[in-house]
Amino acid sequence: MLKCLARHFSTDVLGHYFSPMDISIFLKRSAWHEKDENTVPPSALFHDVTFYRGEEDFDWNGVKLAFFNVLEDRNSNYNKGCGEAGDTLRDKLYYLTKWDLPSGWADLGVVEPGETVEDTYFAVRSICEGLIKKQIVPVIVGGSQDITYANYLAYEKLEQTINLVTIDARLDFATSHDDQSSQGYLNKIVLHRPNYLFNYSNLGHQRYLTDPDLLTLVKKMYFDATRLGEVQGNLKGIEPVIRNADMISIDLSSIRQSEFPGVGTASPNGFFGNEMAQMARYAGMSDKLTSIGFYEFNPSLDRDGQSANMLAQIIWCFVEGFLQRKGDFPKADYSEYIQYSVLLDESGDTLVFYKSPMSGRWWMDVPYPAGSTEKYERHHLVPCTYEDYELALEQEMPDRWWRTFQKLI
Repeated sequence: MLKCLARHFSTDVLGHYFSPMDISIFLKRSAWHEKDENTVPPSALFHDVTFYRGEEDFDWNGVKLAFFNVLEDRNSNYNKGCGEAGDTLRDKLYYLTKWDLPSGWADLGVVEPGETVEDTYFAVRSICEGLIKKQIVPVIVGGSQDITYANYLAYEKLEQTINLVTIDARLDFATSHDDQSSQGYLNKIVLHRPNYLFNYSNLGHQRYLTDPDLLTLVKKMYFDATRLGEVQGNLKGIEPVIRNADMISIDLSSIRQSEFPGVGTASPNGFFGNEMAQMARYAGMSDKLTSIGFYEFNPSLDRDGQSANMLAQIIWCFVEGFLQRKGDFPKADYSEYIQYSVLLDESGDTLVFYKSPMSGRWWMDVPYPAGSTEKYERHHLVPCTYEDYELALEQEMPDRWWRTFQKLI
């Protein structure tokens, strides 16, 4: 049925045929939708979850985060079985302790694979598009990481450019035109037309797993790639990169194998679990982030539930961060922020920084071309650190400022 709909209706027609929240056609219930609440301890997270069972009896009021898993791994060359992650994760996540505040967490259930991978993409795109328009954050668990492309397509009708951040040990650009695997999905994002990708950043690539030509390509496009050791050496320093993302995609193989064995492309090196949990918390705290995905967990390769437990705790930390959002992403009126101006003597440029008195976080103002306000309004205020301000005081131009300026012009 899904394939029939996808072929006989254009995306524009489907946008009118279905209401933005009429997504039940793409979903089925998980085992936890039928769970007896008396079998779960009262303090468990399960009791904070609203389970979606269709539009008729579901109240979207108060929903802030919408979780679903995707049973799709056909484009995974080395990790078949990662599509089965959903209920294995729920078995760990929903026994964790409830958050301190009502989370607005809804479990939508499961997206089954369509007749083709493109059918699955269509379902994920439709769900995410409806949620984002309602200012509800989709939390996706794969499945293979190429589902990121479907998540990206959900932003097409928003008529704004976005920033994508991946956390990955590799840069998933294909080396051939016919590569449709989960290790080549970034080609489809970068080459998609219309193009609405403003910036792409990857955190945690491992040099011995990364083609040097890809690093050169990333640099030429004024994108960012930060090596694993650099991130681990200054985890707090990459918080602005995460805070600048509209969308985040996490390949769980970027966690070291000894801590997260449940993935087909595991590496002995990678992030520690607590580092990934901290980055997930940064993501949750970002007012700008509107979707996130966790991919490649393969229950068939797990040991004693170790990986499932870790992923559950990482997602728990993401939501904890979400509940601590300050709502201080700078808007048109900057009077509520502390402003600092620094004149660079050599170039004559004046760099303007803003500090939020609510959170202590910093942004810097990067000018954009006249007449381009609508297109670039969301990107000229760039998250930064106090160290970037100190660098400007020493008469040095921060790299974040320069890379953003190159894309704006």
